[in-house]
Amino acid sequence: MAAQPISVVHIITKMELGGAQRNTLYTVRHLDPQLFRVYLLTGPGGELLEEARACPGWRLIPDLLREVSPRRDLAAMLQIRRELRRIVADAPGAAPVIVHTHSSKAGILGRWAAWLAGVPIIIHSVHGFGFHGYQRPLVRMLYQVLERLSARITSRFIVVSEANLKTGEAAGIFSRHDACLIRSGIDIEAFARAPSDPQAVRRELGIRPGVPLVTMVACFKPQKAPLDFVESCAEVHRRYPEACFLLAGDGELRARIEARVAECGLEKHFFMPGWRRDVAELLHASQVAVLSSYWEGLPQVVPQACAAGVPVVATRVDGTPEVVRDGVNGFLVAPGAIDMLARKIIHLLERPEQARAMGRAGQNMIADFDINAMVRSQERLYCELAGRRE
Repeated sequence: MAAQPISVVHIITKMELGGAQRNTLYTVRHLDPQLFRVYLLTGPGGELLEEARACPGWRLIPDLLREVSPRRDLAAMLQIRRELRRIVADAPGAAPVIVHTHSSKAGILGRWAAWLAGVPIIIHSVHGFGFHGYQRPLVRMLYQVLERLSARITSRFIVVSEANLKTGEAAGIFSRHDACLIRSGIDIEAFARAPSDPQAVRRELGIRPGVPLVTMVACFKPQKAPLDFVESCAEVHRRYPEACFLLAGDGELRARIEARVAECGLEKHFFMPGWRRDVAELLHASQVAVLSSYWEGLPQVVPQACAAGVPVVATRVDGTPEVVRDGVNGFLVAPGAIDMLARKIIHLLERPEQARAMGRAGQNMIADFDINAMVRSQERLYCELAGRRE
């Protein structure tokens, strides 16, 4: 008799257009249905919510919000526990149940809800930690304590970068034995494939063919430092007055970004089209991809740019140097080093042959980021923890 499928419950806070959310949604859709019964628990909101709703195992957790609120956080944990108890009760026979959490908020609340619901196998994916060097010491310490406590009920950690693995070890959250490295995957072929109409993005935005285009794709929040990108663009503009700049995304800093763009006199050269699904087309329309983050897990847009053959100028934080080799497929600068960020962008605009060579080098360095390999690695981990052979 064939073994009953393993129930796997993914829990994530908000279905925004981020790498963790896209990869979680892809995993939920592509796990082998012969081996797994899949569920997805999310909070309300986010650009990917409608796609999440279309998943057969989707459940809404109304109080699962990103903002810290003791009352609503407790309510969310109890709501998750209730859903997990239903899933455990519905599991066929003695088939195991696995809870797999993502992001800091859902990671803490989801793991404790799973423990309270009696779920035997609890996995947490680290897409970057909730604590970092830019927080007040007491806040950082609180997050570390919460992570250490939650680690006690965690069966295994997944990290997307070696840097996160080292950070988790140094903070006393887990040992190397407790974690496995599974890269945050992308559809490499889709990003490598040239668009059928290479000028479509430029026509839409009103950017002339041949004009240099520098692009950053990111959420408008302090972590990504989009205002640093604006400042570096202002410096590039002084050297290349015809250059254009694209900042795709949205978030809490939009009004400040728009004000600073106006102050720098960049209104006719700076484009903010909001969240975009056509990231591959945006990158193929660009000469340089930029990421100005202060901290990261492993930013998905960096291997996406590499797959598209675009050189990257990024800050040397966390997992980014595991994708960008300085001087080979792009350049790395210190976080907050706006002048150096601008200088490296200018360097690539002044040397188009070198920029193209770096782009080609990047395409040869990202085999580890295949999204289907990511799903298969997770399947192997689930089977291992459930005591199954694939």
